[in-house]
Amino acid sequence: MLVRWQQWNRWARLALWIIALIGVAAALPLGAVRMDTERSSKEVEYVFDYRDIVEVAELQPKPQQFLAEHLELLAEAGVTTMAVYESSLKELVQSGRLTYYSSRDAALLQGKFEPVGQNFTYILFNGPEEEEKIGPIVREAFDHIDVAYSDWSYGGRNGIVVELPVAESVMKTMTFDPMSLDAIRAAGLRVLPRFSDRMRPYDQEEMDALLGQLKEEYGVNRVLFDGDKVKGASDQAELKSLDGFGELLDKYGIGLAAIENLKKPQQGINKLAYLTNYNVVRLYSLSEKDGLDMSPGAITDRFLLAAKDRNIRMFFLNGSIEANTEKAKFVHSLDKLAETLDGENGLVAQMTEAGFAPGDPKPFAFEQPSWAKPLRGVVAIGAIAIIALMVGAFIPGVYLPVFLLGLVGSAGLYVLNSSTMEQALALGAAISAPTLGLVWVMNRIYSRTIGERRMIGGPNWSVGRSKTVNALHQPGAVYDNGGKMKWVFPAMSFGRRFGIALTWFVVATLISLMAVPLVFGLLNNITYMLVLEQFRGVSLLHLAPIALVAVYVLLYNGQLSMGKVRDILSKPITLTWIVLAAVIGAVGYYYLSRTGNAGQVSSIELVIRGWLESTFGVRPRFKEFLLAHPLLLLGLFLSLRYRAAWLLVIVGSIGQLSMVDTFAHIHTPLFISVIRVLLGLGVGIIIGCILILAWQIVEGALRKWAPAIVRKFVE
Repeated sequence: MLVRWQQWNRWARLALWIIALIGVAAALPLGAVRMDTERSSKEVEYVFDYRDIVEVAELQPKPQQFLAEHLELLAEAGVTTMAVYESSLKELVQSGRLTYYSSRDAALLQGKFEPVGQNFTYILFNGPEEEEKIGPIVREAFDHIDVAYSDWSYGGRNGIVVELPVAESVMKTMTFDPMSLDAIRAAGLRVLPRFSDRMRPYDQEEMDALLGQLKEEYGVNRVLFDGDKVKGASDQAELKSLDGFGELLDKYGIGLAAIENLKKPQQGINKLAYLTNYNVVRLYSLSEKDGLDMSPGAITDRFLLAAKDRNIRMFFLNGSIEANTEKAKFVHSLDKLAETLDGENGLVAQMTEAGFAPGDPKPFAFEQPSWAKPLRGVVAIGAIAIIALMVGAFIPGVYLPVFLLGLVGSAGLYVLNSSTMEQALALGAAISAPTLGLVWVMNRIYSRTIGERRMIGGPNWSVGRSKTVNALHQPGAVYDNGGKMKWVFPAMSFGRRFGIALTWFVVATLISLMAVPLVFGLLNNITYMLVLEQFRGVSLLHLAPIALVAVYVLLYNGQLSMGKVRDILSKPITLTWIVLAAVIGAVGYYYLSRTGNAGQVSSIELVIRGWLESTFGVRPRFKEFLLAHPLLLLGLFLSLRYRAAWLLVIVGSIGQLSMVDTFAHIHTPLFISVIRVLLGLGVGIIIGCILILAWQIVEGALRKWAPAIVRKFVE
């Protein structure tokens, strides 16, 4: 019975490899569809925050002249669009549309005593045009919340008295300032309205009229949101306002701009994206501080990287002003940003040369062919197969049960939440393939160093453990004739060791890269490209393969047994253990701090990154080509001679998982990820070869000049 089960297990392992390879092949056409999608939108839009210009202008001697001049300056430099916020009394004052007073200030203005028991807001429009165009939006805002007001005039100017305190009146949100919209259009610029969800309750008829006006009069074709909610999110439960707003956006052909790298996605944006058929463009925002402090070259490099590597098609520039005490004047960033954009070597010119011309950015044309869904099913089965192979490498005889359990569990999860199922399988495949690649490598090392082994699950993917009785009669076995563990194995020629090491490195890499098509095939959805959904489990992906490979190296090679593990766990905790745990924890924390979009890097590394970007066009990952790949190749070369070198295989797992993680960033164009990984491999192999030659030189020198020390070490 046991023999028959082992035979079934070997056949199951072979079948799972075939299924996994079929899943990989099925994912390749999905990758081609994705690449076509990524090529469907190349134009970019440069947006400036109109409110920032108004705030800077307010501190100038002639605000209105400064505002008009800088609108023209920015338009000539390459800015195509102005972002306009919904108004408030404070912003209308800054724009020179009106002035407001408290009851006390209004009384002083008129030379009267303050009205007793009254705390109202007195508003005066700055002229007939302001009264005609701004008056209606002010009155409409207070009508919306049922606040009483009455007409008022002073000094030849007309206005209103609102029966609210000033502190409360200035918090009320009003619709967009039509005079600002007209000024922007007159400057030849487009308008990007920034809607908030502060005007409540949501009114579908008012919104229909407003969107129609913005579309017809100002050519608005995209909206941006201000705050942590999109328009209509707060009243969705009661009024179905999100559904209504989404229908209106779709009715007028108006899309969305999704801001990159927010701490938390704006509430409701996923639903609006769905309702507008994913008419969404990703937007990168240059902060006020960066706009003031960064050099033009650094800003240009950042924008180029965002367009190439993250599919950003809208760039939002924030202006700022600050007091410079040394110069005793206010310093603003508007002129500097205009200079950054303009010129033959300016940002706009370099972006255009890179293939991203200024214009009206289109959403990615994402159309799934009829055969895509069945292929994704095949890819999912392939992912389950490779996960089962990884589990079977550690637990004997479970290939078939794990695969069947994976099929049933995935089917149930698909019914509950298909997105969760896809992400779970993608994460499992991303962890399994690099682990399998290095398990294969370790089994090759075991077969050439520690002699006969106990077979688990088959001859090629077995877990090794030498028997001391046999080992005593085998060259290079785990134990020598004195019963001591051997740390140095019989020597091979340099050429043979190098050829074996390089072959092992290539095969392990190919096994690791099997996860890549499975990941992008499972996550082949526009929601991931637009980062409306994100691949979860990145931290686990960066840790699990390392931990699994470490377990395999330490526990599955005959060096440690489960009895020894129990002995270790039963020992009291000493200071040495605490220090070791602290060191491992610090290294792990630093490693994780460098992963993901928020990873921290040094200033020196930033310089090197810039050089790599300008030299190769795509920057390979530091931890791959400078650390993991070279050390893995060196470790494989040394492992045939020195047992301690096996630890370098654990370090090398970082590079294998990092290659897979590169493709888990679905918002990065697929061909960019391919180039990045190939560059990392190429440079990493070159550095690894240099390390091997350096080792040979040092080892040869030691053998020549310190033979006694070397002989003692070997013995």
